[in-house]
Parts: sequence; structure tokens; C-alpha cells
Amino acid sequence: MRFQDQGVLITGAASGIGRQLAVAFAEEGARLAIADIDKAAVEATAADIRKRDGEAHAFVLDVVKPDAVRDFIAGAEAVLGRLDVLANCAGVREISPLLDLSFEDWQRTMSINVTGSFLPSQAFARRLIALGKPGRIVNIASTLGLVATPERVAYVTSKHAVVGLTKALAMELAPHQIRVNAVAPGVIRTPMTERYFQDADVARKIQELHAMGRSGETHEVANAMMFLASEESSFTTGAVLTVDGGWTLGKKMT
Repeated sequence: MRFQDQGVLITGAASGIGRQLAVAFAEEGARLAIADIDKAAVEATAADIRKRDGEAHAFVLDVVKPDAVRDFIAGAEAVLGRLDVLANCAGVREISPLLDLSFEDWQRTMSINVTGSFLPSQAFARRLIALGKPGRIVNIASTLGLVATPERVAYVTSKHAVVGLTKALAMELAPHQIRVNAVAPGVIRTPMTERYFQDADVARKIQELHAMGRSGETHEVANAMMFLASEESSFTTGAVLTVDGGWTLGKKMT
């Protein structure tokens, strides 16, 4: 198994891509420290993994609080005994026209999506460097970190920032043998996007966005993130891997 006995930390693991990623890592032999602000849901994820004979320790975490993030990294190391991989999956999105977007929604989206990837990465890297150990960090950006769409100005801005953060971290951490990469998913069916699929017209439009004619599934993003966290991508850092069914290939002429 690719991650046998490795210490893997995942934020935003209560649902969606983060939850799927936790299950997938456990199936590959990883020992997990999983975190989310939703206590009941992250504990349910950990319990599910343990039922499958995996190892998972649940932590309650607000990713925008520096002290809490430091405690999470320290707690993860204490229960796992080692730190190898960090996956930053915590995220939110807003849907609002620019002129109606509140400062509070702007601030919340930027804080969770950007600061919530920066703080765990910084704390994780600091500890690895202190230990003299290599490691891997994988962030979740978005196709909307590469292109834009109306009525999502905070989300688009935040995900472009995650792309920039990934590249900057990769450059600075490369001398320490810490690789940093990101995935840029298209529309993935998760609890956060489920309401799109309850409207037939919206679901059809989502399908048409993607050259492959369908939306994505959480396991498809998880597989890409695990590749970037594995030795199979040992000479890859600062990359943004699109997992978007061809959304960013271009626009149809007809």
C-alpha cells in the first residue's frame, strides 16, 4: 500500500472531498489525524474509518485560528508518531453578485479558503523542518482558481490565491524536501454542491460546462490528491493538477 503507516493530516474531513480523501488514504494504509469545525461529523468520519479497520483520530479545528492550528499539528504528531502528508481540504464558497456581496461574506470566504490553507501549511512545514524530515502538502484550488465566473467574486479570488500560495510555498520549501501541489477540480458532487443537481436545468448546464459531459465525483479528486502526495509524483512540486472533465480546455463554438 502506498501510504502504509504514514502520518496523514486532513482538514475539512467531515464531508465531501475531505471525507472521501480520508477514507481513501486509510485504504492505502495511512494513519490519519482528521480535523473539521463540525465535531459530530468529523468524529463520524473517523468512526467509519475505524469500522473498516483503519486508524483515524478526530480533531475539532477552526483553520483560521493560529493557536488551534498549532495544537492540531502537535496533537496529530503525538497520536501518530510521525508527520508525512498534509491535505488542506477545508473550504467554503459564496454565491452573490459583486454589488450585493457583504464584507462579512468576502472576509469569511477569503479567511477559510486562503488563511485556512496557509496556517496549517506553515505549522506543518515548521515542524517538519525542525525534525529534519521531508513531507508533502496538497491544497484544493478550483477551476475557478484558473478562470472566473460571475457572482462568485470572493470564491474566485480566494481560489486564485490558493494557486499562488501553492507555488510560493513550493519554491520556499523545496530546499527542505517538502513538496507542495494543488488540485483544481471542476464541479464535484458534494453536500456543498448538491442543490445544483436538484434542478434539472442547472444540472444540464453543469454537464455542458465539462467537455466530458458530466460533473465529477469525490473519489476522482481524492485519487489525484493521493497521486500528488505519493512517491509517484516525487519530482513534482508547485503543480496545479486540473481534475475538471475538460472544463478549462476552452469554449464550444456551437
